[in-house]
Amino acid sequence: MDVKLTWLDTGYCRQLELFSRQGGKLKMIRFHALAGLIEHPEHGLWLFDTGYSPRFFEATSAFPYSLYSKITPVVTQAEQSVRAQLARHGIAADAVQGILLSHFHADHIGGLRDFPRARLYCFESAYLHVKGKTGLAAVREAYLPDLMPDDFEERATFVDRMAPTALPQKYAPYTTGYDLFADGSLLAVDLPGHAKGQFGLFLRDRDHGELFLCADAAWSSEAYRGNLLPHPLARLIMSDRQAYRDELHRLHLLSRQCADVRIMPTHCGEVWETTREGGDFSWRS
Repeated sequence: MDVKLTWLDTGYCRQLELFSRQGGKLKMIRFHALAGLIEHPEHGLWLFDTGYSPRFFEATSAFPYSLYSKITPVVTQAEQSVRAQLARHGIAADAVQGILLSHFHADHIGGLRDFPRARLYCFESAYLHVKGKTGLAAVREAYLPDLMPDDFEERATFVDRMAPTALPQKYAPYTTGYDLFADGSLLAVDLPGHAKGQFGLFLRDRDHGELFLCADAAWSSEAYRGNLLPHPLARLIMSDRQAYRDELHRLHLLSRQCADVRIMPTHCGEVWETTREGGDFSWRS
């Protein structure tokens, strides 16, 4: 079943390009934090992550959380939050049925509190890894507990508790995933390495064909196409460096073996360019 994906740009952080991939230059570049609005013909509106919001600055106003904003300086405006962008198109926050959380880094959960009625989907392993972490322990995981809704567990569905399903053969080397609606429209896939319990999403967009939203399994399209690992210093923040290496290689193989699937990393400049094409919002609340 086809869906409609619209990327929303919620702001960016600045970091050296050389940290993101081998061969990167010694220059500061922008890593945009994108959130995906998914329109399902039967299940309504869903989000793939929520990117940044002004709550990021509130959550990093005091030590030790201020370390996060110093290490990765963030630029975002109130009008760039997902909620504000949807409102400009006549879409109420309560129209969002659910949010698919690829992982719990702050640049992916910044807008969670703006959607108090949405169901929340994540891997249980990801949630348990950050649950209860505060202070420096949280900062080490790029996690800001103040961004989390107080009733998270009441609204959470743990994807990795679902029965796994075989993926279409063309998605090899990805062979197993989770069919979120049991209709083949959204297929969640475990992407370990960058963060504990990170997952990506295969879907078929009605206008652009088959897509793989791979979150932070790669930071750029150049990285997965060339199988280019980040700088060794960047790998120190990975939850599992060997798993990250393996996942990047799998993305590289998929890009070579299945040209029909467009791989879309959350922070990739090429993907960000698609947000400037004026993607339409066909849904109205």
